[in-house]
Amino acid sequence: VQLVESGGGLVQPGGSLRLSCTASGFPFSYYGMNWYRQAPGKERELVAHITAAGGGLNYADSVKGRFTISRDNAKNTVYLQMNSLKPEDTAVYYCNALYGVGYWGQGTQVTVSS
Repeated sequence: VQLVESGGGLVQPGGSLRLSCTASGFPFSYYGMNWYRQAPGKERELVAHITAAGGGLNYADSVKGRFTISRDNAKNTVYLQMNSLKPEDTAVYYCNALYGVGYWGQGTQVTVSS
C-alpha cells in the first residue's frame, strides 16, 4: 500500500491550495479516505473524511466552508481543496486510507504566511 501526497507549499493568508493523494496497492474505490493535519507541538487532527463512493463528507469545524474533500476513483486519488487559508492552517497534511490497519502517506507541508 502506498499513499503519495502532493500540492503543499507556501501561500499567503486568504490564498488557496489543492492537495492530492494518489493511492496504490489496495482497492481504493471500496474504502473511505481521510485528510489529517499536524501542526508543530500539536496532536494530529482529522480535517476531512469522504466515504468510498464520495457521497458522505465530514469536516472539522475549523475548516467547514473553506475546505472541500473529493475523490476520483478512476484515478485512485483523493483531493483537498483549501480556500481562504489562515495562518492557523499551517501544518503537515496527511492522507489516510481506511483499509486494513490504516495507512498513511508521508505528508505534505502547508505554510500560510505573509
